[in-house]
Amino acid sequence: MEDPASSFRFRRAADISDAGRKYHLEFVLEDLNDKDSTVNCTAEVLYHLGNRNTPPDVQFTIEGELESSDEADQQFYNQIKSLEKELVAENIPDSHGNVPPALVPVHLLAWAAAGYVIWQNSTEDTELHLAQIKHVKQVKRSDEQLEFDYVILLHDVVSQDVIPWRITVLWHPQRGVQVTRAVNQDTRQCNGAAGGAAAGAPAPQ
Repeated sequence: MEDPASSFRFRRAADISDAGRKYHLEFVLEDLNDKDSTVNCTAEVLYHLGNRNTPPDVQFTIEGELESSDEADQQFYNQIKSLEKELVAENIPDSHGNVPPALVPVHLLAWAAAGYVIWQNSTEDTELHLAQIKHVKQVKRSDEQLEFDYVILLHDVVSQDVIPWRITVLWHPQRGVQVTRAVNQDTRQCNGAAGGAAAGAPAPQ
């Protein structure tokens, strides 16, 4: 997975009559596996007027593309498929911020899936980040897709709340990431089946 870090510059914000507030952003995505691989991006983010339960509309443009992770994706897929027992792990990263090399792809997959949950639950008053995977378990399937059941912690920088979410994630190297269920463990709020909403997210490396 291209695990991109980003540095962004806020351009401007504008109130849209009867719609909400739109932010115009410019930022650079950097592949953390290859510091020399970067792309420039622009985005428009519209937070809807008076409706905190509706995710913001996001329109973005990427100039260029990051290095392909197809080979690493396939290696990870084959590795998981070859396991005699389903993968189980917890506390990623650990209390010292370390991620075991064998679990890096599992962490990156959670990072991509968490992006969908963050988007669905983002408001102008939140700044959510994936803090930790508390638990992950592979779910046995009879088809070609990999399925993982995660409990993740999202940290809201604004309120300093740490929010546990249980998410079900499907992944296949040719199909991308799909979040089929996301439940806030504090409020039991459920985003329901995501369909293919996160299918465009990067896949693990």
